[in-house]
Amino acid sequence: MLVCLSANHNSASFDVLERLAAGGTDIGPRFVRDNDFVQGAVVLATCNRFEAYLDIDEDRLDDRELAARRILGALSDSTGIEEGTLRSAVEALGGEDVVHHLFAVSAGLKSVVVGEDEIAGQVRRSLDSARSHGTSTSNLERLFQKASTASRGVKTRTAIGHAGRSVVRLALQLASSRISDWSATPVLLIGTGAYAATTVAALRDRGVRDITVYSPSGRAARFATRLGLVASTDLVQALATAHVVITCTSRPEPVVTPEVMTPGLRRLVVDLGLPRNVDPAVAGIDGIELLDLETIRLHAPLEELNATSDAHEIVLDAAAEFHAREAERRAAPAIAAMRRRAFEVLEAEIERSKRRGTWSEQSEADMRHLVGVLLHSPSERARHAARDGDADLVFSAVETLFGNVDALDRERATAADAASRELPA
Repeated sequence: MLVCLSANHNSASFDVLERLAAGGTDIGPRFVRDNDFVQGAVVLATCNRFEAYLDIDEDRLDDRELAARRILGALSDSTGIEEGTLRSAVEALGGEDVVHHLFAVSAGLKSVVVGEDEIAGQVRRSLDSARSHGTSTSNLERLFQKASTASRGVKTRTAIGHAGRSVVRLALQLASSRISDWSATPVLLIGTGAYAATTVAALRDRGVRDITVYSPSGRAARFATRLGLVASTDLVQALATAHVVITCTSRPEPVVTPEVMTPGLRRLVVDLGLPRNVDPAVAGIDGIELLDLETIRLHAPLEELNATSDAHEIVLDAAAEFHAREAERRAAPAIAAMRRRAFEVLEAEIERSKRRGTWSEQSEADMRHLVGVLLHSPSERARHAARDGDADLVFSAVETLFGNVDALDRERATAADAASRELPA
């Protein structure tokens, strides 16, 4: 069973999201290590949401209420957020709701800026992180891979895919009321990750020519060379010469503090980091205007950034197809058992014809063709029945026709065990 714990800009305060981002990103391995009913976990942490996708073994889930308390308790211990606060901020989704939710999230339909560009990459990287921690499962792999497919469908088949939406671009749009000429504005970018690269592209689209990059981790030179920027190793000097400062690092503590700022110089500081990259006290310095994610969130979504009905239809269709395929997968052991029984009978008949001396290559080919034809229709009917939600009926039918229920149960258990361990091709 799939479960999602979601705290986002609609359900949680900025402070709660910031603390979740700071202390909860490594919670996935703990969920799996400390709870035998949690088979896998993928954690998605962005500037406006924190979500944990869990693959739950229902056979090991004796007490649902106790399990929920253990999961919430672990998250509370990791983030320092009281359980009562988490209960009001975190929404729990289960089963089919998880699929539709992730598909919509990946397509940007649940973002602050609806249809934003960055979220699809963040979803993919969250799965990569789970793989590196050994907490991914085949169920989570299929879920996240299909979420990426749904996201691509929305981007390529709707107007959302051509709008260049992102929190970065919204921030620059809000900042433009303070900037008379972007082409003559020196900008300091603090950070060198994927979000920083997106920021560079958005700045250049607005005509910015003078971009200096500083990295708290010392990666500025390589990043600058790759994107044609100027690298700086002196933060104080870089801050003093920039008119606009944009921060987007994953550092757990603020990089820009009052101590490194020069009072009296007019600066627009845009903090895109979560946790905050800029100490809120910076806003109290003479000449400094601070635009952070909490402020940006108050101005979104803009009217023209609303999602189209076509995008929602694509997500709904993709979720429905995922559910149908998952149901079909659950019936696969029964269909395989049916086919195996038929071919066991076939092989016995071939051996019998060899002993009687009536065997020929042509007769064997004809027999195999006949069995294949006879199996095609019931196999397809079984798959369609499973897709319609009648997987248990398929198992019952095969057991009724072929008997040997214990063997079929072992087939079912073997397939389920393999599905929990193997990654799809």
